[in-house]
Amino acid sequence: MNYRICIIIKRLKKAYPVQRSLLQWETPWQLTVAVMLSARTTDAGVNKITPLLFSRWPDPENLSRADLIEVEKIVHPLGFYRQKAKHLINTAGKIINDFNGKVPESFSELTSLPGIGRKSANVIRAHVWGLPAVIVDTHFSRVCRRLGLTESRNAEIIEDELKHIIPEKYQTDFSMAVNYHGRDVCTSRNPDCARCVVKDLCPSGASLNKT
Repeated sequence: MNYRICIIIKRLKKAYPVQRSLLQWETPWQLTVAVMLSARTTDAGVNKITPLLFSRWPDPENLSRADLIEVEKIVHPLGFYRQKAKHLINTAGKIINDFNGKVPESFSELTSLPGIGRKSANVIRAHVWGLPAVIVDTHFSRVCRRLGLTESRNAEIIEDELKHIIPEKYQTDFSMAVNYHGRDVCTSRNPDCARCVVKDLCPSGASLNKT
């Protein structure tokens, strides 16, 4: 790991010492549901919906037998509700039938679940089992491009590139810190470069301040 990367990691970790997910959950199943619902919406919005969802159908067995229309009504405020409701019920059924009612740990098994892509699988593996993960979302990819850590806009390519330059023991903490930094400081529009803890290491800083 080169000196610049090391300094970026240290500064971001110091600025964002709490590395927990913004999604509220207590069990692996609850986190799985939350990350599925979080696609194309806000974590805050998901956190408003999940308590009711879990009170009605607390585990995969119950949700696998749920009425699709009833699930759609609850997740409707999050957008793409038909697809999300269908994925929830189908994933619950697959977990019951293929994984003995428990959320699987392996990446390939997680991504075999309807509605679980690479990012969601990495979130689950990192936060449930403490496994190393490069979690690529829009905030992460934007900040990493601005820092010159990647030039790609393809999430899978970004994940692979960052895995090669960020040691495993730092990957999850780095992913979460970058995500928080992207939400709080290095926003898509009008990034607050004056508050950026890595501004002297950011090749994009000068051009961003001119816009």
